[in-house]
Amino acid sequence: MIDFIGDIHGHADELKALLKKMGYTIKNGVYSHPERKVLFVGDYIDRGPKIKETLEIVRGMVESENAIALMGNHEYNAICFHFQETEGGHLRHHSIKNILQHYNTLMEFKNNQKEYDNYIDWFMTLPLFYETEHFRAVHASWIPNTINELKPHLENGVLTDATIVDSVKKGTIFNTAIEDTLKGKEIQLPDGNTFKDKDGFIRENLRIKWWKNPANSTFNSISIHPLNNLPDTLINKSNLTNTEYYDENEKPVFFGHYWLKGKPTIQRDNICCLDYSVAKKGKLVAYRYNNEKVLSNENLIFI
Repeated sequence: MIDFIGDIHGHADELKALLKKMGYTIKNGVYSHPERKVLFVGDYIDRGPKIKETLEIVRGMVESENAIALMGNHEYNAICFHFQETEGGHLRHHSIKNILQHYNTLMEFKNNQKEYDNYIDWFMTLPLFYETEHFRAVHASWIPNTINELKPHLENGVLTDATIVDSVKKGTIFNTAIEDTLKGKEIQLPDGNTFKDKDGFIRENLRIKWWKNPANSTFNSISIHPLNNLPDTLINKSNLTNTEYYDENEKPVFFGHYWLKGKPTIQRDNICCLDYSVAKKGKLVAYRYNNEKVLSNENLIFI
C-alpha cells in the first residue's frame, strides 16, 4: 500500500495538495494515512519557492515512519557541493553553473548554516534505491548490473563519508554507477552533434530510455525527450558501453528525474516515471500502488 511521489523541487504547496487529495491528514504535526505510506523518489530541493517547508514535510513523514525517502541527484549534488576535498575546494566545484543550481536552496538557509548542515547530514542517510518482493524504486534508472556495482560501496543502501569521496572519481566503475543511477543513463550523440538542455546548457550525450534494448533502437526512439535532427538509424555499437536494459519481465520500477511533459502516463506495464516538471509549471505526480504486476494509468494521481 505505497504511494510513490515524484520530484518536488521545493513545491510544498503542490505536495500538500497532492497528499490531501490522496487522503493524508496532519496528525501530531506530520502527514499520515491510516492504511498507506509514501515513497518519495528524490529531488526535494532546488528550483522551487518553498524548499525548506518541503524538506520539513518529507523528513517529518520519514522520521514518523509514514514515508520512505530516496536520494535524488540534487541531494547528491548538494552533499558534494558541501563536502570539502582533502586538497582544497569541494567535491562538486563551486562553478557558476553549480552555484546557480543550488542558489534557491542556499538562500532559504542563508541565516541558518547549522540547520542547513543538519539537512546535509540527513541527505547522507537517504538510500539510493529501494526494493521489495513486489517493486523497485530509484531516482533515475534501475539497471540490474549497475545496482549490483553500487552495493559494495554502500552501508544499508546509503553512502558513507568515505564512499561519497570515492563516488566523484571520474572514470571509475563506481562513479559511472552513481551517474547512471541518480542522473540517468546516457549515450554519446553521433558525429559530434550537440543540443541545449532545458536550462540552456550544451549537451553532447543523449539521455536514454534505459528500459529499451539499445541494440535494436534508433537515436530517435531511445531518447527520453524528442530532439530535432536525431538520426532515425540504428545506434552504432561504438556508441554503446553497456547493452543491458530493464526487461519487460522484471518487477515494476518507479522513478522520477526526467522532466516529462503532458498528461502523466506509464511508459510500459512495469515502467513508471513520476517526474512531470512541477518546477516548470507542470504537474506533481503520484502512483497509488497495490502490489499489482501490471501498472495502470488509472492509478496515477496529480496536481
